[in-house]
Amino acid sequence: MLTRAQVLDPLIQHRTDEIVVTTMGATRPWGRISDSDLDFASADSAMGHAADLALGIALARPDRTVVCLNGDGSMLMTLGTLATVVGSEVTNYVLFVMDNGVFEITGHQSVAGSGQIDYAAMAQATGFQRVFFFEDARSYAESVGEILTQPGPTLVHLLVEPGSEGPISRDDREKGRYLRTSLADWSRIFKAALETKD
Repeated sequence: MLTRAQVLDPLIQHRTDEIVVTTMGATRPWGRISDSDLDFASADSAMGHAADLALGIALARPDRTVVCLNGDGSMLMTLGTLATVVGSEVTNYVLFVMDNGVFEITGHQSVAGSGQIDYAAMAQATGFQRVFFFEDARSYAESVGEILTQPGPTLVHLLVEPGSEGPISRDDREKGRYLRTSLADWSRIFKAALETKD
């Protein structure tokens, strides 16, 4: 099983110009290590829809890789997204499912079917081009570069230790810049970054 840092640290080391959409338990830790205008925290009363939002961005910007850092609870809420991703024929979409078995930021309630649901198998069954499963840090770290650079859609199912992130706010107490401003203000910053051509 991986720690949150073992998931995110290799990802930030390999990141170039990828757009990263985070939700729930990944939001605050990602904001502590990344300060990019291409980060978007999808954690404002829309649990389960970060993967959908990331798909929309990937369709709007096919020239950029879009990474979604999703949780198992959020993924379970919108499993139909897997079929929608495949049906869209998007190739620049990478969906991480960080499976820790709990709804971490709402109080560590157990996710239904925890330990029994195989998100990688679901992605294969729906037709994802590339599917990965990791439960150890070394094999994951060795694969991150390939995960980010090969055509997808790609799903990465990771077994992750539960963390201790509490409810997310948007104020000056947050360390991540994308949480220290309102959703409306950050959306404008993010939109401007998306519209910038490389």
